[in-house]
Amino acid sequence: MTALLRLIGTGGVIAYRALFNWTTPAMFIGSLLVGPIFQLLFFAYLGRQLGVADDRFYIVGNAVLAASLSCVFGGTMAVANERRFGTLGHVLLSPRSRTAVFLGRVLPYAGNGLLIAASTLTVGALLLGLRVPVDALPGLLTTLAVAALSCGFFGLTLGALGLRFRDVWVVSNVSVALLLLFTGVNVPTAGLPGWMRVVGEALPITHAARAARHLAAGEGFPAAVPALAAEVTVGFGYALLAALLLKLFEAESRRHASLDTL
Repeated sequence: MTALLRLIGTGGVIAYRALFNWTTPAMFIGSLLVGPIFQLLFFAYLGRQLGVADDRFYIVGNAVLAASLSCVFGGTMAVANERRFGTLGHVLLSPRSRTAVFLGRVLPYAGNGLLIAASTLTVGALLLGLRVPVDALPGLLTTLAVAALSCGFFGLTLGALGLRFRDVWVVSNVSVALLLLFTGVNVPTAGLPGWMRVVGEALPITHAARAARHLAAGEGFPAAVPALAAEVTVGFGYALLAALLLKLFEAESRRHASLDTL
């Protein structure tokens, strides 16, 4: 058990430092900390002009969405960059469980996402004057952490496609756009077509945004539990799917000798 925890913890941190493309201060601050704040302000002022929703809707929604960028791309990089740097074969030759290796890599990205989401929520609340009940803060942090983990497993699922397909980055970019459009973070789900609402229910952060809005409105943690439980279910589903696809595509790549094909 100690060896497994060390593999997941230490191995995840080392892989994060080696494979994450945005670890330099300029890239991290500009892309992951400042970018989401400007996006939040854009949608908040647009919402004011159009009368779609109040500031709380956009601050909370974009704070949850902010966790998705580093988690989705981080989860993808955790697999795809191994192939890009020519080290994938070494990882797959290891006698250690590949499922533990890759699922453990989600944790640093989830921590990253939680930091970015909390930063976005704090700055957005200060700039736009949102008052969040103090007793709601623990529940909000829990919700943001669950959203970050869910997005990380979603990104790892996309990264698993990198064992089979050459260009997985197109899929990742499209997926981030889908999260923006389908999850109700910037457009109320009631205004979306029925098929978009159905797709959104199966995507990460949809339910987390709903839970976070209940908490920010002062409705209490019990009101957020159903949505939070749904988000946990979605995240667990993507974790299982990622593990299945990693095993399947590893076997297929070995069979076709395409592990290091770029």
